[in-house]
Amino acid sequence: MHRASDEQRVLDALPQAIILHDQGKVLFLNRAARELWHVENHTAKGRRIIEVLRRHTLDELVEKGGELELLIGGRELLCRSTPGALICEDITEKNQAQRELREVMAILSHEFRTPVAGIMGVLEALQYDLPEEMRDNFVSQGLLETRRLTRLVEDMTVGFRVSNLRDVSFKDVTGRAEKLLQPELSRNKVTLLVEGENTLLHADADKLLQVVLNLAENAIRYGPNPGTIVLKATPEEKQVWISVLDEGQALQDYEVIFKPHQRGPSAKGYGSGMGLYIIRSIAESWGGVAEGRYRKDPTQPFSGNEFRVSVPL
Repeated sequence: MHRASDEQRVLDALPQAIILHDQGKVLFLNRAARELWHVENHTAKGRRIIEVLRRHTLDELVEKGGELELLIGGRELLCRSTPGALICEDITEKNQAQRELREVMAILSHEFRTPVAGIMGVLEALQYDLPEEMRDNFVSQGLLETRRLTRLVEDMTVGFRVSNLRDVSFKDVTGRAEKLLQPELSRNKVTLLVEGENTLLHADADKLLQVVLNLAENAIRYGPNPGTIVLKATPEEKQVWISVLDEGQALQDYEVIFKPHQRGPSAKGYGSGMGLYIIRSIAESWGGVAEGRYRKDPTQPFSGNEFRVSVPL
């Protein structure tokens, strides 16, 4: 009896739902199985699996062996039948991650086609003897498409790099960001204000820069222009909030645009709709959150949309 009790405790500690049976009659359900099917051992023991689990597909699986996927209680399960046991593993998150990865890769591969085609067109044109002014225009266009391609590559890879955590001054990050953002700020006639530059963070500087760039670019491209955006760091008790506030009108749904290939109602021109999705992915990788809201900030001369990310201390 003592041995059986130890075995049951081991089974109860496993994340998979496990049903032990004798020729289809239930002997034991571990904790995960009891929670999944809302049944206790004293009511299930001795009854046939079809009576307890109420699924003909599982009854047939026990009889014939093999494995199958099915949906139970909103969860996706991979169920395997072995002699004397039925094992069901929750693969909901795994399947969702795979679906999102396929979706992201499809979006990014589509986005790559445009700058690659542009660069090819420029190179083909530069093969010919062109007037100097026309040649300069082609070179400028090629550089623009190359930068765009570089940013796409950065978006793809930065979230997967091993974190290199160190003390980072927010001023160092914003200084690098302002240089990279200057062409787009000028083109859209947007003024960038920076606050909290002396804030010290413990973070991966490259990933933090990627978050700041994506937050600022969203505000520059999709907020009012000409206009003003405020980039700031706000320390709180256990975290620092990195936020960008623009002068835009309130959105109906802030959460939906954090999903892959979703863009706000004011989005125009090119764009993958991946910026906020990537921001949230990076923030969650270091234990933070990313969110959007409409904010009336009494410290600012205007109210508008604020998108922000928390960096745990």
